[in-house]
Amino acid sequence: MKWETVIGLEVHTQLATKSKIFSGSSTAFGAAPNTQASAVDIALPGVLPVLNKGAVECAIKFGLAIGANLNRINVFDRKNYFYPDLPKGYQISQLAKPIVEGGALKIVVDGAEKTVNLTRAHMEEDAGKSLHEDFHGMTGIDLNRAGTPLLEIVSEPEMRSSAEAVAYARALHTLVTWIGICDGNMQEGSFRVDANVSVRPVGQKEFGTRREIKNLNSFKFLQQAIDYEVRWQIETLEDGGRIEQATVLFDPDTGETRMMRSKEDAHDYRYFPDPDLLPVKLDEPWIEAVRAALPELPAAMQARFQNDYGVSVYDAAVLTGSRALADYFEAAAQACGQGKLAANWVMGELSAALNKAELDIAQSPVSATQLGTLIARIQDGTLSGKLAKQVFEGLWEGAGEVDAIIEARGLKQMSDSGELEKIVDEVLAANPKSVEEFRAGKEKAFNALVGQVMKASRGKANPAQVNELLKSKLQ
Repeated sequence: MKWETVIGLEVHTQLATKSKIFSGSSTAFGAAPNTQASAVDIALPGVLPVLNKGAVECAIKFGLAIGANLNRINVFDRKNYFYPDLPKGYQISQLAKPIVEGGALKIVVDGAEKTVNLTRAHMEEDAGKSLHEDFHGMTGIDLNRAGTPLLEIVSEPEMRSSAEAVAYARALHTLVTWIGICDGNMQEGSFRVDANVSVRPVGQKEFGTRREIKNLNSFKFLQQAIDYEVRWQIETLEDGGRIEQATVLFDPDTGETRMMRSKEDAHDYRYFPDPDLLPVKLDEPWIEAVRAALPELPAAMQARFQNDYGVSVYDAAVLTGSRALADYFEAAAQACGQGKLAANWVMGELSAALNKAELDIAQSPVSATQLGTLIARIQDGTLSGKLAKQVFEGLWEGAGEVDAIIEARGLKQMSDSGELEKIVDEVLAANPKSVEEFRAGKEKAFNALVGQVMKASRGKANPAQVNELLKSKLQ
């Protein structure tokens, strides 16, 4: 039997506010346990929550960025469950009337575009954290995260592979950091993904029973967890077993998922409107002010890059992977006037060097202007591609500006036709066998002669001129 995978993602995005969603406590990461938990956060009797306007504005930004419907009246609900790191015994969230409904996000997988529709995005508070590692036979509770503002973003179950799920998660990560509502730090828990995974026979309309993989904090783990879960579900069904709805955890050490608990449905949480919080009303002037302040969004910039710089759909998606990367590429492209070549260098030589040095684009030792100047020197014939890589190494090492490095290291491409012709003649005289083989129809012999000319010129000969001269002399 052939199987189809069905995936929907729920992403918990920590909103970039300085204080919590219902209290004035700090949201800064790394404080000593329980030093950033106020009376509101730990639910002392008689305390009342006060909504953080900044968290609402972050949600409005997101809704506008994905073309969603913003519910002008939205309501907070209580989601009731008991867990040691949830002091109130309930979480304040949104169910019936979330702030954002609908919207869509475009992704690129294997060079092809796909639109993933979103169900909703709602504001809620985070819980605290249970600490198991440092306490022998006991669990510690750190309530610093309790009350941290989250936007839970729920997709439709429209992804059909782990590659699509990762592409969607990456696109979402890019968007929330791009518009400044989240720092995107997955190691610190600012962007956490839950994956709902099920399988069904190809052609079946009804969904299979889903299992939810909780708290995936890297794109690598997201892909590994989904791939394992899909294999496990298919094998279970083909062996005559049945899938039970459940919440599971992914163990990176074993590469396997394991069941944590049976999965609850909404009615199990006994949702009801929070009596301590008034409905949130969004007025049009506020929404329009937020809209006016939004930057050019990734999708719009991708379309512009394709149109203005002649890059492919895939290249445009990669180059808008972050705001900093997009700005770098555009500055380099404008400096050299060669969009496609700039894209190749940014995605090739520069990215490889950054990855090797474990640096972000913002930390690049080679500025966008320097890279643009380097590309311009390839275009005007000063440098060959091979020599340009040597100049790039000099820029990376901080050896000076492009033209100074070319001059100091004698890297200028040889374009003098007389000097080049002399080298070509010497190579032809020294390699009669290759000349004879080429004239006998062996194309490889021509490449060998080109190599000899480049070697004799110490890589400085203009490859196009070398080809032209050799062809004219071998006729």
